[in-house]
Amino acid sequence: MTDSHPVVLVAMGGHAFMQPGEAGTIEDHERNAVRIASLLMSLIERDYLVCITHGNGPQVGSLLIQQEQSGDDVPALPLDVLVAMTEGSLGYILQQALLNELRRREMRRYVVTVVTQVVVDEEDPAFASPSKPIGPFLSREEAERRRTQLDWRIGEEAGRGWRRLVPSPAPRKVVQRQMIREAVRQGHIVVACGGGGIPVKRLPDGQYGGVEAVIDKDLTSAVLASDIGAELLVILTAVPQVYADFETPRQRALGAVTLEEVERLHQEGHFPPGSMGPKIEAVIRFLRAGGRRALVTNPESLPRAIEGRAGTHFVGGV
Repeated sequence: MTDSHPVVLVAMGGHAFMQPGEAGTIEDHERNAVRIASLLMSLIERDYLVCITHGNGPQVGSLLIQQEQSGDDVPALPLDVLVAMTEGSLGYILQQALLNELRRREMRRYVVTVVTQVVVDEEDPAFASPSKPIGPFLSREEAERRRTQLDWRIGEEAGRGWRRLVPSPAPRKVVQRQMIREAVRQGHIVVACGGGGIPVKRLPDGQYGGVEAVIDKDLTSAVLASDIGAELLVILTAVPQVYADFETPRQRALGAVTLEEVERLHQEGHFPPGSMGPKIEAVIRFLRAGGRRALVTNPESLPRAIEGRAGTHFVGGV
């Protein structure tokens, strides 16, 4: 592989490993990873150099439940360590599925998972106003009990219940960015920044320390895509296209959109913060930083979207 091959960063959510109605067993995760690996071959067959990021919301929530149920029998682990654990476990599952798919097709490429640290700013306003929901849904009574006993911040999601809220600071720098870039340029498929990456801070003596927070996966993906010189940022989500006026009588699918147009739509409030908003913000940041193209679609539509026949395509300035 050489620098003449285009680099693509593919960002997918933690729910890519779990379909609606599934319990989230290891068999569920492995089956869905096989499906995703097969779809990603549409990029590899076109000689893209590929880096993959993923979310970890359901999985880190399960680890939190395990910790709570273990009581005093097992020492509790901080949130940054739980993110690291899911980086390793989900990376392994996806890495194995990709390797098996490559071997089945007799394609000589390798896959590596990088447990990735991402620097955040201790002065980020997110630490004063935790807003990222994690873990299981709880009754109001149980959530308030945990707020009192465990000093949790809690919040309600209408119609679904109460959850723990943690800070979600902006990603500033991917510590392993050069290693990831070099591995991608050598033709290896790299899985990195799982769950948005492990949030760390720089200490006064220059060393790193872990932070109890969760970084948005899509925003980290935009930073990493720029760091590795990606030509294309692909964000896989639950819908085949991005919509303006979503779930209203005026709903319309977006096909090809310029940076100027998507910035205007974003300012007009078409993309809610809890769903499509972070993905559109990631697209905007990537294009502003010099990225050429971005694509938002669902996994099933990816092969057609790469050919321009599906998805929402975003292009930067000329």
